[in-house]
Amino acid sequence: MKKELIYLYKKNKSIIESKISAFKSLPEKDYFKEFMFCLLTPQSNAKKCWDAVEKLENISLKDTKKVEEILKKRTRFYKTKAARLSKSQEAFNQIFSILNNANRISLRNKIQELVNGYGLKEAGHFLRNIGKSDNQIAILDRHILRNLENLQIVSPSPKLTKKTYLEIEQKFLKFAKDVSIPIDHLDLLFWSKETGEIFK
Repeated sequence: MKKELIYLYKKNKSIIESKISAFKSLPEKDYFKEFMFCLLTPQSNAKKCWDAVEKLENISLKDTKKVEEILKKRTRFYKTKAARLSKSQEAFNQIFSILNNANRISLRNKIQELVNGYGLKEAGHFLRNIGKSDNQIAILDRHILRNLENLQIVSPSPKLTKKTYLEIEQKFLKFAKDVSIPIDHLDLLFWSKETGEIFK
């Protein structure tokens, strides 16, 4: 299994590096779009959520009815997410000033505390998408967990409390080190294995 993974990484390394580089070079003016995207993605299709984000750019997020219309066909729990989006600029302003914290685990944990609608996964996803994860944190979505199960790193269908999330994250970080593949790269590799492409 490890050999297959290393082979796949070598095959896809240039694409993965290009995507990581794009995250790192994202202009600050686009951070808020990624912030909204990660509010929308829980239990929803990533591409449909990004489509929603691009449509939301042109309207006031305080106009909850219009926001709900855009979200309705693109994300689950659209009413709850519309309500969160109406307050998202204030939440974003709170965290923008702390984004230079080089301890990404500490930063991720603080963002999760400050943002209504963000768990550890969403906070980590946001940091990765703006190029500020620096191979220090994991994004434990179902794609990643399934691959970690197949590699016998975690038990099947673990219940993700904060405590188990952090424990699995440490196991994932150790595995990344063991196979000499940065964890940000492994995340995209696992995603591409599951979906057939590298998105966000």
